[in-house]
Amino acid sequence: MKRILLLLSILFFQASLAQDYFLKRFEPYQTGISTPESFLGYGIGEQHTRHDLIVAYLEKLAEQSSRATLIDYGKTHEGRRLVMLVVSSEENLDRLEEIRTEHLKSVNPLSKERTDEELPLIINLAYNVHGNEPSSSEAALLSAYTLTASTNAEVTNFLKHAVIFIDPTINPDGRDRHTYWANMYKGSPLVADPQDAEHNEYWPGGRTNHYWFDLNRDWVLAVNPESQGKLNWYHQWYPNVVTDFHEMGSQSTYFFEPMKPNGSLDPIMPRENYEDLNELYGSYFSKALDSIGSFYFTREAFDGTYPGYGSSYPDLQGGLGLLFEQASSRGLKQTTAFGEITFPFTIRNQYVSSMTTLKAAVDNRQMMRAYQKMFFDSAISRAAKDPVKGYRFSEPDRNKAKAFLELMEHHKVAVYKEGNDYVVPTKQPQYRMVQTTFETYEKYRDSVYYDASAWSLANFYQLNYRGVSKSPSSAKPISSSDLLIETEVDDSAYAYIVDALDYNVPAFTYALQKHGVVPMAAFKPFEVNTEGGKVNFNYGSLVIPVSLQKLSKEALAKIVAREASRFNLKVHSATTGWSTSGIDLGSRSMRPLKQPKAAMVIGTGTRSYEAGEIWHLLDTRIDMPITKLPVRNLSRVSLDPYNVLVLVSGNYPESFQQRLKDWVSKGNTLITIGTGSSWAINSKLVHETTLEKVKDATTQLPYVEASEHRGRESLGGVFIKAKIDRTHPVAFGYSSDQLVFYKNNTVWLSPSENAYSTVAKYTENAHVDGYISKKNRNEYLSKAASILVSSVGSGRVVMFADNPNFRGTSYGMNRFFLNALFLGQHIRTP
Repeated sequence: MKRILLLLSILFFQASLAQDYFLKRFEPYQTGISTPESFLGYGIGEQHTRHDLIVAYLEKLAEQSSRATLIDYGKTHEGRRLVMLVVSSEENLDRLEEIRTEHLKSVNPLSKERTDEELPLIINLAYNVHGNEPSSSEAALLSAYTLTASTNAEVTNFLKHAVIFIDPTINPDGRDRHTYWANMYKGSPLVADPQDAEHNEYWPGGRTNHYWFDLNRDWVLAVNPESQGKLNWYHQWYPNVVTDFHEMGSQSTYFFEPMKPNGSLDPIMPRENYEDLNELYGSYFSKALDSIGSFYFTREAFDGTYPGYGSSYPDLQGGLGLLFEQASSRGLKQTTAFGEITFPFTIRNQYVSSMTTLKAAVDNRQMMRAYQKMFFDSAISRAAKDPVKGYRFSEPDRNKAKAFLELMEHHKVAVYKEGNDYVVPTKQPQYRMVQTTFETYEKYRDSVYYDASAWSLANFYQLNYRGVSKSPSSAKPISSSDLLIETEVDDSAYAYIVDALDYNVPAFTYALQKHGVVPMAAFKPFEVNTEGGKVNFNYGSLVIPVSLQKLSKEALAKIVAREASRFNLKVHSATTGWSTSGIDLGSRSMRPLKQPKAAMVIGTGTRSYEAGEIWHLLDTRIDMPITKLPVRNLSRVSLDPYNVLVLVSGNYPESFQQRLKDWVSKGNTLITIGTGSSWAINSKLVHETTLEKVKDATTQLPYVEASEHRGRESLGGVFIKAKIDRTHPVAFGYSSDQLVFYKNNTVWLSPSENAYSTVAKYTENAHVDGYISKKNRNEYLSKAASILVSSVGSGRVVMFADNPNFRGTSYGMNRFFLNALFLGQHIRTP
């Protein structure tokens, strides 16, 4: 018994020391509130905390404390809860909806109502958007405990003057992937060797979400449920201050804003944001970190140019987004040049910065509220001075237009319909979001970017838009739901036809194939009489012959009608195969389509982002499975079950080359992307070439500028024009000969020597948006191709220099990839 008591006392002493390391600053604490240690059964920093335990602890705090309530704002792809602990004074929580309503009035520049100047500030402490940067979620638990349990006067002041939303884990799926890894390899005693498995996750790692998306690039793209749920919350509350906690290399120190100067010559953010407020808050962080002896740096790295980060999207909404980067222990302890960095140390820096954010915000609450009001007021005044009063575009592809409207709805951007055109006015509270969507730039302050230098959303959707000098006359904005159509299909005894110019045609094709229907694709255009009269159909239009199916006429009619309704498609009925122009319905240019049996190589050496984008596209929009083949298994897997194989950017085993070539030669389709395409060329799989690298003349340059010079020649992301061959099956479904492509690599494909193999080539004056060096523009861009198709035996390789599925938002380029998937079987290069 004495031994047990002694052991318990030692454990209590150790827990107290651990708690003091973090929490002593805000003593005293209420005894009725569970500490993280008492709830979890281990001290913060002793191991990595699973997401379900994080949620459970916050639930316990909400149950125990009158200062807190827990809200859900969504679920991840894997079904994990997305939650926030709302913490404030009892008085504020009792009138939470009233505070929200009043706050919304204060940020509405069209409202004439005065609001309470003493209204609490809205603060979002947001953590762990990258799952394998785990220290911040542990800090979130400490922040939650401090705010619910501390009776310190400073904490009481925070709660009186702010409503604080603690979002402990923005990326639960990625966090748990990393948590299981780190805890599985945790040693006893701890292993600090950087080469130990604990510090080196296997592919794809925990950084990304279920579909391997970087959620810290998704705020403006709004592709994933994690982002969509948060944006929905965001536009209900418009927080004044938002944190964005990260980790970086173990040999570094700690970073907080100010960042590197914005790369844009004329940023759409007010100067007060990235200069005055960043400098003000930076002075708080430096003082707090000095007090605990932590080293840090500012201004040298990172940038807020791209508006889709957790630290930059808030700036688009009148708030202040704050980036923090902590040197990572990548486990519980790791050796560095200065000894060892430990998990508790990294957590403490994040916790100190969290609490310091509250102090800086509450101390300057009147300034923050005034700034946000000025931000939205200036949106209207700047729009009034802008000669561009709106952006007008027409879009025959109803489902692509619907997807674009859904994106605008996520950002509260109003869109109007005038005749067949859509119009987005600039004079609206989200003026800066309209700029982000449509404006393009030629000149930049900087040449090296942390991420993309171009993001004009309309170009991701291939919208043919133009600025106009007149505001829309429509009184009511259009909704994405307004683009849902009545999909009654007239029964046909002969054929059903769907025009190619719709984003959902590939998904509809696969749905039919799953039910045993064999559709045909038109490899030449035609005009035919339908139930609605004569209709012209484009290259790639879908024809479903009735009498040639194994299904009964009645069963086929039900399948066609049901799937047309599911995919919001107009289906025409034809009673004759005699065309009024173009090919007849029984033409040899009507090709029956086999169901794709697709596989993709994944794993070490391949780019997980690109693989995840393909997986996401096929899962969520096509409802089509794709087999994921790990690189480590390539020597023993059979490729015979598949007729399509995808290689994303990466390097593949030399031993795989001949097997792959033999498989393609049998009549199958290989799709390559980015460096996967250059690998196919370098491996002599195809008889194509890349443009030779042009070496600069050797001159003496300052050593200190080396990284800047190297970075200048990379491509963070630009929009460029390409001329496409719309008669090529890979380009079916497009209505324009010139399209805008997104390029974020330096893969430069030479146009094919075969006159029929180049599907897309960059134009002479290709630049649309984003930074590109003169060398890349003059030596490569004007000479290069974007898409090639090369025959290998009876099969073919479809090579993409650029990523047609970039970040899940490339609605305008997805069709090229899907055409390769569904129509590649019929491509025969002369």
